[in-house]
Amino acid sequence: MTTHEHPLSSVLETVGETPLVAIDVGPPSVDVYAKLETFNPGASVKDRIGRYMLEAMLDRGEIDPGGTVIEPTAGNTGIGLAIAAQQLDLNAIFVVPERFSQEKQQLMRALGARVENTPTEAEMSGAVDRAHELADEIENSVVPQQFANPLNTEAHYATTGPEIYGALDGAVGAVVVGCGTAGTLMGIANYAREQNGDTHICAVEPEGSMYGSLLDGAPEHEEYKIEGIGTSDATTNELFDPTLVDTIEQVSDRDAHTELKRLAREEGHLVGSSAGAVSHAARTVANRIDRGELSVPHQTIVTVFPDTSERYLSKGIYGSFEEWDG
Repeated sequence: MTTHEHPLSSVLETVGETPLVAIDVGPPSVDVYAKLETFNPGASVKDRIGRYMLEAMLDRGEIDPGGTVIEPTAGNTGIGLAIAAQQLDLNAIFVVPERFSQEKQQLMRALGARVENTPTEAEMSGAVDRAHELADEIENSVVPQQFANPLNTEAHYATTGPEIYGALDGAVGAVVVGCGTAGTLMGIANYAREQNGDTHICAVEPEGSMYGSLLDGAPEHEEYKIEGIGTSDATTNELFDPTLVDTIEQVSDRDAHTELKRLAREEGHLVGSSAGAVSHAARTVANRIDRGELSVPHQTIVTVFPDTSERYLSKGIYGSFEEWDG
């Protein structure tokens, strides 16, 4: 996080150390806190993996300075990678399904990256295929592949988890975090379980997503508006470890939309639909703890607000639910 105490040499030094802020979603007996990842320079949690992954890949010799990073992404990872690439003497190409936020794509281009769109109907798997095709064509290039690269999880184990536990002096009872690539949740969960094996770990996904099928079966995939979390095929999300997850909370588009608007109106948080979803899920978990249905080591829940609503204004995120083009 940007500090006023001394000057910094690069924007990369402002990544991480984001605020942990109380949110009013639970009964008085349970404290709920959200990590505000909009305080990163690219305004999302993906700035963390952008810096961590590229620095590690350069150190390992997987790519040399002057090379090209190619990533299939819905946008925030592209922004985080673009910021890091710019500072680390790397080029960047991002493959983005057409339906995703135009704001994110504009920002990637503003940061000097090339953006290539793939058809919406090909979903993220089509973007992944195209990214690897480009890597085969371009010398000194690499596909970090956030959906499968353990560095994604390591970034949050090394930074996000310790920051949360440091801020709360270790008093964390439950972790309630959205699942897209699963890197954020898995990194925090691994760290949490090392601190206290009884910590409750809850993954959050939209209704219609398929992570739930890995734990206790789930309906077939259905389309959803919530952006940034969820999966149409959980087998492609290689970072997700079901043994680390106690429960999966599915949240409807309508509930996420209602909550993201409430967060802005009542608490001053300008956040995207994934934050609306995890806030709604945190309320559900808090109520279970309050009713004695869930035993946790501390009456405290932590979640992560991944990004800002400004990325989705063109989709009518603050309009009516019917007008919202998720």
